[in-house]
Amino acid sequence: MQHWLIKSEPDVFSIRDLAKSPRKTTHWEGVRNYQARNFLRAMKQGDRALFYHSNADPPGVAGVVEVVREAYPDPTAWDKKSDYHDPKASPENPVWSMVDVKLMQVFHREVPLDELRGVKALAGMELLRRGSRLSVTPVTAAEFRMIEHLAAQRS
Repeated sequence: MQHWLIKSEPDVFSIRDLAKSPRKTTHWEGVRNYQARNFLRAMKQGDRALFYHSNADPPGVAGVVEVVREAYPDPTAWDKKSDYHDPKASPENPVWSMVDVKLMQVFHREVPLDELRGVKALAGMELLRRGSRLSVTPVTAAEFRMIEHLAAQRS
């Protein structure tokens, strides 16, 4: 099993929105960066991901999801009405991929970005690199466990 971090802006789709979704499952669509897309394509059923609220006040890790369907074509790419439309994409040339994720846990407290930055064991995380803007990144098993540990602590 691999571990990941996936980002979403909570005013667009939050972990609470996922909790209200049918079967607590959703498509992780709209990724329009080739490296992030390749990470989506590397995800396997059963992999776990940290659900990160980006562009929030404060940004932070809100919970855990599980990949329940591996990568498949993202039809929002060829939907001209979609915010994620890409004129280069089509059903014959899908270009972009998505996965389905299911909510496993909402942390009783979000672990804010500033707190993550202060943890030496997390210093190598892609999320904490200067200028990292990727919406999907790999996370080591140790980093994943450390963040779960931080989330379990009382603030």
